[in-house]
Amino acid sequence: MSKNIKQKATPAGLLIAIGIVYGDIGTSPLYVMKSIVAGNGGIANVNREFIIGSISLVLWTVTLLTTLQTVMIALKATNHGEGGIFALYALIRKRAKWLVIPALIGGAAILADGTLTPAVTVTTAIEGLKGMEFGSGNIPVDSQQMVIIITVVILLFLFLIQRMGTSIIGKAFGPVMFIWFTFLGVVGLMNMAGDWGILAALNPIYAIKLLFSPYNKAGLFILGSIFLATTGAEALYSDVGHVGKNNIIGSWPYVFVCLALNYFGQGVWILNNPNFNAGQGDLNPFFEIVPENFRFAAIILATIAAVIASQALITGSFTLVAEASGLKFLPRMNIVYPSNEKGQIYIPAVNKMLCAATISLVLFFQTSAHMEAAYGLSITISMLMTTIMLYEWLVIVKVPMVWNWIFLIFFGFLDVMFMISSLSKFTHGGYVSLVIAGLILAVMYVWFYGNKIRDKRESRNAYVRLDEYVDMLTDLSHDEEYPTYATNLVYMAKVKYGKFIKREILYSILDKRPKRAKAYWFITVNVTNEPFTAEYSVNTYGTKNVINVQLYLGFKKQTSVNVYIRQIVHDLIADGTIEAQPQEYTTTPGRDVGDFSFVIVNDVISPQTQLVSYEKWLVEARVWLQNLSSNPASWFGLEYADTVVERVPLVLGRQNQSYIKRVGTKFEKEQ
Repeated sequence: MSKNIKQKATPAGLLIAIGIVYGDIGTSPLYVMKSIVAGNGGIANVNREFIIGSISLVLWTVTLLTTLQTVMIALKATNHGEGGIFALYALIRKRAKWLVIPALIGGAAILADGTLTPAVTVTTAIEGLKGMEFGSGNIPVDSQQMVIIITVVILLFLFLIQRMGTSIIGKAFGPVMFIWFTFLGVVGLMNMAGDWGILAALNPIYAIKLLFSPYNKAGLFILGSIFLATTGAEALYSDVGHVGKNNIIGSWPYVFVCLALNYFGQGVWILNNPNFNAGQGDLNPFFEIVPENFRFAAIILATIAAVIASQALITGSFTLVAEASGLKFLPRMNIVYPSNEKGQIYIPAVNKMLCAATISLVLFFQTSAHMEAAYGLSITISMLMTTIMLYEWLVIVKVPMVWNWIFLIFFGFLDVMFMISSLSKFTHGGYVSLVIAGLILAVMYVWFYGNKIRDKRESRNAYVRLDEYVDMLTDLSHDEEYPTYATNLVYMAKVKYGKFIKREILYSILDKRPKRAKAYWFITVNVTNEPFTAEYSVNTYGTKNVINVQLYLGFKKQTSVNVYIRQIVHDLIADGTIEAQPQEYTTTPGRDVGDFSFVIVNDVISPQTQLVSYEKWLVEARVWLQNLSSNPASWFGLEYADTVVERVPLVLGRQNQSYIKRVGTKFEKEQ
């Protein structure tokens, strides 16, 4: 999406925003009223006071949490146009070290939600087909097992196409979702004609009364179902970088009105059908308000909307993981860019984990009603964390303190109320979302604090000046007493400020067993914001044997260091920057570039490390995650090159000095 469309509201930008941003919140009418009615004992146990109060709760929840907190306040807290909990953390992290805790908890909760949203939305849509007759009384979807099979097939297809990118599919999202929201509004408005008194739900008094009404059998815990109407608010904030805040602000009123009309319409239908028998399936007012002749088309449209909502959550998870890696919350992962937009990414490892988790949830819960019991709990936690962090941002931008406290107390109270009410779902499946969030949080905690401990305990001499060792490296290069290890010895090692390098790199060359080479290469890969950048710079420190290379590669360029380094060597030999490398034995006549050996240095915890047990466990777990996450050679395109991964001992804390006492010769001891 171009910068011009992002910076100001345009018809194209508004349409794209409708397609990308509102998938999650836009599919909430599929299950919100269904969950509210089921939670009160079914349609036979509701009355006018209950329905009007429930719709009032839904509308005012969306007004306060989505419109006021997210659209009007949170969208102003962007980091270079990017939103979301990690972008917000980047803005405020200098305020206090403890702010990393709400960032980690909130991020883990949102990622956990990414597994539940596709499961619940697609299953709910397909359940609309159950028991529907086609042709001469034929019922193709006649059981919940058939619903599960269709849902799993759709989800598998959705995850399989992720590697292709969403640039083509994404262009259709806007028009399809615009049709979806228009359909929601029109169908809702048609049903409202049967009872305009439903508009009384606009009065918040009915919402407050319902919380304490004897007709409300769930009491305050009804908020657990009400909250499902606003679960897309966090995704809305996270997607601001893709479409721009002006397009979200401009498109939200239309979306909100369409959602409200549909909830009104469902409420009127429920009031007019108190003795309805759902037959084979569970009651879902959303499908019942659609005229029977259009119901099949409505189910197809709902399924497409559910897939789009799922797609938005999946790509949002990719973005969130990439941001977490940049903040050192998660290990580095292999990122693929399917299109020329840097924001559109695909992370194979995350896609596989999301696919496995989502399908497992469908098979575990079996019905959308059971999934709704688990849905929403993790998001209430993330919204509370976001509220805490937004308060800190308001302090930074110097909003008067009285307003800051009003914001924190008011929205903090709402978030806590919704979180407590959602905890009632814990034993009914909510524990699943908390377990998923807990596992993600554990990984982020280990990675972040493991890095902190390593950096804190690492010796001050961990980095040395490369330029102070160039004479020694040059002498070793020409010392014929040592066998040649390789013509070009290449280390994938970040050189800071053009001269500082980790001591362990030079330890590998000089101390383990001196490695003689014609040329020593130290390669740093820098990823640029442009898609196809392919540039490099060199610093030889006045030698012909020690070369610091800074590669500048676009995010779409393959990180094929093995290919680039051969061209660089050829260029530098041609202009006399380094010594020639003539090859006597070769199948390529005139070859002037020698052989290569690539070295990647990995840390291992030395037995001499002296840390308290808790710190040592964290660092060891962090190293284990690093080795588990991916093969470092694949990051640099060296899978088929002559690559050596060396293990260098990492000594942290005070070294444990061991001594042995000499007591005499072997002969004297035996006497």
